[in-house]
Amino acid sequence: MSREGLYRAMSADGNPTWTTIRKVTQALGLQVEVHRECSQARQ
Repeated sequence: MSREGLYRAMSADGNPTWTTIRKVTQALGLQVEVHRECSQARQ
């Protein structure tokens, strides 16, 4: 991914795809996790 493409995708007007987000997080050595939200009623 080019620098210009990254800037464009992550700008306020950008609309990054999941692929773009995954490439960026992998390049930074990060990972994305999704967790179910716990509601107050379940506790």
